[in-house]
Amino acid sequence: MRLASFDWLRWRKRVSRFRSDQRGSMAVTFALSLIPISLAVGAAVDYSFANSAKSKLDAVADAAALSAVNKMAMGLSVGQAKQAALDMFNSMATGIPRVTIHTVKAAVDDTTSGRTASVSYTATTPTAVMGLMSIKKLKIAGTSSVAGAKPLYMDFYLLLDNTPSMGVGATITDINTLVANTSDQCAFACHDMSSTPNDYYGLAKKLGVQMRIDVVRQATQKLMDTATTTQVVPNQFRTAIYTFGTSCTSLGLATIASLTSSLSSAKDAAGNIDLMTIPYQGYNSDQCTNSDGTLAALDALITTPGDGVKSTEPQKIVFFVTDGVADANNPSSCAKPLTSGTRCQEPMDIATCTAMKKRGIKVAVLYTTYLPLPTNAWYNTWISPWQNQIGNNMQSCASPDLYFEVSPTQGISDAMTALFKKAMGQARLTQ
Repeated sequence: MRLASFDWLRWRKRVSRFRSDQRGSMAVTFALSLIPISLAVGAAVDYSFANSAKSKLDAVADAAALSAVNKMAMGLSVGQAKQAALDMFNSMATGIPRVTIHTVKAAVDDTTSGRTASVSYTATTPTAVMGLMSIKKLKIAGTSSVAGAKPLYMDFYLLLDNTPSMGVGATITDINTLVANTSDQCAFACHDMSSTPNDYYGLAKKLGVQMRIDVVRQATQKLMDTATTTQVVPNQFRTAIYTFGTSCTSLGLATIASLTSSLSSAKDAAGNIDLMTIPYQGYNSDQCTNSDGTLAALDALITTPGDGVKSTEPQKIVFFVTDGVADANNPSSCAKPLTSGTRCQEPMDIATCTAMKKRGIKVAVLYTTYLPLPTNAWYNTWISPWQNQIGNNMQSCASPDLYFEVSPTQGISDAMTALFKKAMGQARLTQ
């Protein structure tokens, strides 16, 4: 039998045609690349979910850190605030699906400049497509840090001048009304007990005239409201209220309200602030304004001030409201000529103010301008020559930037509130 011969030429041509035919190459290429493309898309989905989970956890960490420095938390200890932050994080994080929390840490620190808080976490999210590449979980982590001003504890002591000169009309209209209705054209509503209720004090009440002491009373009560709304934590502020005495017969520091954290009680007590009484006109040669002795007595009551970080170590601030003229029995050290016998009328001595400031007590002064009384012969002789020195001494008494002067046409209440807010702001800045 003869074998058929093999046609090598034809075979070579067929192989050549097969090698040159490229139809279907795109399908093959796509099939080969489909797997890595699918894995890449799946990985993007997994990463997208992880990033979404991280954003949610970051927001939770922010809220938890802020919870340690908000108004309510400032009343908590460092340990309590830290636990509150952890509890908030854990409570909020449990609502995020497909997230496993591994660690949560909180740190809270109090310093004289404020409170800082931070919350950090680590977590994982499960993967879907990336699991085919043996990546079962994606790690996520974050930290949130915040800072807040720490409220400072403060005791503020109000020393209010209620001497007869504070019976002057509160406004120019009030002054003119008193002058027009008194035989000697007196602008002062002296509380003369020998002729009550027909004294000038009683006359002012009948005429509806507001005296400076009335405005001081109202301003003090309003200040208690301001302090109540300003305090960040309970009992942050304590206050005490004093005057120069209820009567010229018993001069000295008179307590209207002892040091208390009940600002509402202090407000009620402030309603008792009134003009000092005198037994009769000319009693004790009108020596009823012992400002130096009264301020010194207050200084003796105030304990050593602290930095205000703890309630047991409050800062101390004195609010001194006065017209700045001393009128007392002081023959030995009077800065001005004695008016009669031992009577000394002079701008207030600032020695006690200086001593208080050296102790670390802030002194806020509201100087109620001592009014010129050109129709009064006594004023022209004994006060007018040094009238311009009164305000200078009052400003020297005050701590830096804690001085206000108000004339009768200005608001004593607004000035007291502004002075209080300045003192609060200054206390924070200096810590």
